[in-house]
Amino acid sequence: MSESAIIDVHGLHKTYGRTHALDGLDLSVAPGEVHGFLGPNGAGKSTTIRVLLGLTRADSGEVTVLDGDPWHDAVELHRRLAYVPAGVTLWPGLTGGQCIDVLGRAHGGLDDARRADLVERFDLDTRKRTRDYSTGNRQKVSLISALAADVDLLLLDEPTSGLDPLMEQVFQEVVRERVADGTTVLLSSHILGEVEALADRVSIIRAGRTVTTGTLADLRRSTSSRVHTITDSSPGLAGVDGVTALDTGSVDGRIETRCHVEGAAVSEVVGLIHAAGVHTLTITPPSLDDLFLEQYREGPSLRDGRGATSSGSEQDSRGATSSGSEQDGRGATSAGSDEVRR
Repeated sequence: MSESAIIDVHGLHKTYGRTHALDGLDLSVAPGEVHGFLGPNGAGKSTTIRVLLGLTRADSGEVTVLDGDPWHDAVELHRRLAYVPAGVTLWPGLTGGQCIDVLGRAHGGLDDARRADLVERFDLDTRKRTRDYSTGNRQKVSLISALAADVDLLLLDEPTSGLDPLMEQVFQEVVRERVADGTTVLLSSHILGEVEALADRVSIIRAGRTVTTGTLADLRRSTSSRVHTITDSSPGLAGVDGVTALDTGSVDGRIETRCHVEGAAVSEVVGLIHAAGVHTLTITPPSLDDLFLEQYREGPSLRDGRGATSSGSEQDSRGATSSGSEQDGRGATSAGSDEVRR
């Protein structure tokens, strides 16, 4: 295992009966980075996060979080990390401010100045009881309690669920500030634009396995870009290695060409286009959406023939679900969603 990694996972396996939720998953998150963790429902994201939190015990594989074992060292590790779940359950009789304080104590307390700043920036009325909150305001309580904590690691699972676009922008700004202060972030989100805006590296998983990891630049080099050009004569792209989906036509007596070009062929294609007398040339690199879909067009089906369950409702061996209201039973809360028996 890498000695410098904040999260280091190798060969992680977890089954529920005959369902393989995790099937040899690898994941490494470096200090001070935002790491995007992507996959559709059922890919194993929530099971992985539950293992990292010490809420589910892996069947096999190696896992370290902040140089500790999340299963054996859960209470200590929860003082050094904060978790924002996909579904937030709060205590309806408490105010938003009281919930922030309770959740903050689960991971060692909050920075008071940062707490006040986040309450203002997220425009949250902390005097209201949470039973009167909208979904977005409940999510703000979880975000503020995590982002105001003086922790080394943030585990964020669909953190902007229920937020409006303005608050999503505030969230991105705050994450960048925390990373600038040295905090590491694992970000799982179906909002790929959000991941693209924040992530230094991305891991895409399928059927409980990691299928690709790298920076967006690395991933784009292995995926085709879209090219649109108008030239005086045909650039002769037919038959060029790395050129696909070639479509030609004419516009005002000139040649219009559209195609997809793999990263290794871009230089050659640009040269041919220039030699053909270029009038316009637009090269659009693949977005994270394109990269994500490319991984799922390749390889086996999403269910991999083994019926992987939706990772939003996987059941662990102790009867706790990953719906955002887990109870550890060993004194460690999931810092953002757990119900407290009062």
